[in-house]
Amino acid sequence: MGDLSQEPDSSLPGILGPIDKAIGKTESVILALGVLLMALNTVANVVGRFVFGESLFFVEEVNRILIVMITFAGLGYAARQGRHIRMSAFYDVLPKIMRRYLMIFIAFTTSFILFFLGWFSISYVQSTYATGRLLPTLSIPVYLMFLWVPIGFFVTGVQYFFTGIKNITSKEVYLSTQVQDGYEETDCQAAACKDKGI
Repeated sequence: MGDLSQEPDSSLPGILGPIDKAIGKTESVILALGVLLMALNTVANVVGRFVFGESLFFVEEVNRILIVMITFAGLGYAARQGRHIRMSAFYDVLPKIMRRYLMIFIAFTTSFILFFLGWFSISYVQSTYATGRLLPTLSIPVYLMFLWVPIGFFVTGVQYFFTGIKNITSKEVYLSTQVQDGYEETDCQAAACKDKGI
């Protein structure tokens, strides 16, 4: 998944670099805290069940909130690390310059779709807010849990937009602002090292 503690400096031009770096650090902190809280919550429930003979009443709802948070905060992090699933059979056979142009198109198109989904999800959060529903155990408004959905879509949209900018301003092809397209070369180098016994 990548190192959550070390976020490399962004090489985006102007003000985009510090924005990109701030988003990356925020995503890392949210994901790390979310996973730790989920682990602690689950372990506490297991201890409560087997030591005291009683489960903690809030565990299921807290884990639901954390799963939504981790999933949608993780979208942007996966985009930043170039870890989203790609179908690249056509893309891989293109020359480098065409791959760069295609990546620019893919990044901006994906960004637009994610911004649209973010806008659409805001209306869903508003409709959930209008119902006034509460989580039965914690009595927290349900819409608060779903606030992570538009945030995740918008942050991921920004990340893909930045990827498009990165490919416009660079001569190389980038899968994200941090990850250069070159897994074929890496695989070849790994195979060559294995052949040489390195």
